[in-house]
Amino acid sequence: MKKIIYLIIILIFQEATAQIDSELLKRIPVDSSRSLNMDAVYKRPFLGLGKVPVSIGGYAEANWQHISTDGISDGHQFQLRRMTLFVSSTISSKIKFLSEIELEEGGKEINIEFAAIDVEFNPLLNLRGGIIMNPIGAFNQNHDGPKWEFTDRPISATEMLPATFSNAGFGFYGKMYKAEWMFGYEVYLSGNFDNSIIDNNQNKTYLPAAKSNPERFEEINSGVPLLTAKIATRHEKAGEFGVSYMGGIYNKFQDEGLQVDDKRRVRVFALDYNNTLPNLGTLITAEWAWVKVDVPETYTQHMETGSMEDL
Repeated sequence: MKKIIYLIIILIFQEATAQIDSELLKRIPVDSSRSLNMDAVYKRPFLGLGKVPVSIGGYAEANWQHISTDGISDGHQFQLRRMTLFVSSTISSKIKFLSEIELEEGGKEINIEFAAIDVEFNPLLNLRGGIIMNPIGAFNQNHDGPKWEFTDRPISATEMLPATFSNAGFGFYGKMYKAEWMFGYEVYLSGNFDNSIIDNNQNKTYLPAAKSNPERFEEINSGVPLLTAKIATRHEKAGEFGVSYMGGIYNKFQDEGLQVDDKRRVRVFALDYNNTLPNLGTLITAEWAWVKVDVPETYTQHMETGSMEDL
């Protein structure tokens, strides 16, 4: 009886396979020779659905680890770091929709990292609105797993900068080409940071703490939008160089029109560079960031203490 069931399953699978149109699902080719980090949103692993103006894609990152400290270990561990799904559609020749949904830590966290509509007026002037990736540095935008060799993300992007950091907002971007040179810019107004960047369980100034506040997609703590701007240039042989800035007021300084606190700002400056060495195929990636946060003069580091029973 089992052999008959197996045979039926095999025949059904073969019949279903024979009916799949090889022209239905096609990998959309990616040309990275003339692109900047800002183009990463369009350089995802997409599959086209025949002639339908909708593309889908995604990837998953998993790892095995065995870590020990001073001979003490928790043994073997398997981890599903993240799974990401992409959906994009061409509404018209000038209007496009792109989205990115990420599930982290086996599904404990589900985030909409990108969901925006792009409207093209001119190659140098495009409008983007929705949930955007703030273009600070390079990794925050160009973070997709298939492009990197490790599941762990750079320390500079997770400890100093809040990658991956996205907010509701809108702004403009554009690109131009001239001989072997490319130039691109982006400027956005978006949701902002809040007091969690100085009051958090890390007991330090920590920009990534703001990511745990889902309210940033609906309201701005200070009432003042965050400004993020970046310019980048690329030479076919010299590589890409980018300069970016992100800053705004993060604290609630007024309540019902009355000033209740001084305005406290957060400012982030970043430089990034990447290039591939000719004939060697070696990729050079560098990112530098400087973070300045205004902290109240009376604010001191919080140290958690426990009772004698806890010690």
